[in-house]
Amino acid sequence: MAAVKAVVVTVSDRVSAGIAVDESGPAAVAKLEEYGFSGVGVFIVPDGVESVSGKLRDLVDEHHLIVTTGGTGFARRDLTPEATRLVIEREAPGLAEAMRAVTFGKVPHGMLSRGVCGIAGTTLIVNLPGSVRAVNESLDVIGPALKHAIELLIDTETDHNT
Repeated sequence: MAAVKAVVVTVSDRVSAGIAVDESGPAAVAKLEEYGFSGVGVFIVPDGVESVSGKLRDLVDEHHLIVTTGGTGFARRDLTPEATRLVIEREAPGLAEAMRAVTFGKVPHGMLSRGVCGIAGTTLIVNLPGSVRAVNESLDVIGPALKHAIELLIDTETDHNT
């Protein structure tokens, strides 16, 4: 498979304003590297539908995988799922369900994540919660399936289509 281009978008008012340090973005990069993605960059945007959907639209044509961290909870400014839904054409609910399922019985607040996953053209967009722990746990669940999902999106030969 040709080089798969992946990118992380950290969604945080505090990080974008320089008040807090981005820990979840670098954690996502490190975890993606464990799953074979290289050269993964990080962008930081404030919370909000326009800021997130605009950045996703800017990145979608140049990347096969976009992973967002943050903005998936219940707070008033947690609007990453709404922004993502404006960009994706098809949802990939199994990914989001699998990430939430891993927290059941372990993390009481895991079920409050509203993250969505979906497809925009040949790009997979995955919403992760904003904590480092949630980023690592989520990517450990879906990481093994990501490259195959992208192969299917970009019509690379796989056991499914040969």
